[in-house]
Amino acid sequence: MDPRPTERFTSRVNDYIRYRPDYPATLIPLLRHEIGLAPDWVVADVGSGPGNLTRRFLDFGCSVYGVEPNVAMREAGERLMAGDARFTSVAGSAEATTLASGSIDLITAGQAFHWFDPVPTRAEFRRILKAPGWVALIWNRRPEESSDMLDEYSAMLRRYSLEYERVSVQYDRSTTGMRLLFGDNGYRSFTLPHEQILDAAGFWGRLRSASYTPLPGEPG
Repeated sequence: MDPRPTERFTSRVNDYIRYRPDYPATLIPLLRHEIGLAPDWVVADVGSGPGNLTRRFLDFGCSVYGVEPNVAMREAGERLMAGDARFTSVAGSAEATTLASGSIDLITAGQAFHWFDPVPTRAEFRRILKAPGWVALIWNRRPEESSDMLDEYSAMLRRYSLEYERVSVQYDRSTTGMRLLFGDNGYRSFTLPHEQILDAAGFWGRLRSASYTPLPGEPG
């Protein structure tokens, strides 16, 4: 695995912005029901990238710190959300956010937790959260074995991407990481329906936005 996972998306920022999906509109109502999320909450979106998840919380009325270690991704988020005074860009990581102790109502991570080191992340999250201290870890995942097209898409990645299986293992390790973060019985899981409609250009752009996809000139 790349020893510098925070740099994996530097060359993919434009495709990430244009072709990565947003997050379900039903996410905010779910968090309102489950944890009492309110518009006056302060959110730390860790691994915020260009703001695909951040914008859900800004639209709801929350103030959001976008904590992003990758310079190119962070600058993209700053450009895209420059007009929103409730957004603050932060050069930090899950293990060292630089945020003030006891300053955050909710920590979120969209498509990012599998890159975190769970032990120092737990200590850092405990430091910056207010009581009771909520964390929401969120992924967009393709449904497995749901169509011939998706089966062939996965087979293509396994055949041509040197990194695909290693990143898949990293995803699988997220369950272990969540147990270290929350304890064995300290979290609940929810599945929300969501879809992304792509034309041909969008399909290939979405493929290129993944960190494991070979870029032009690379093996595969």
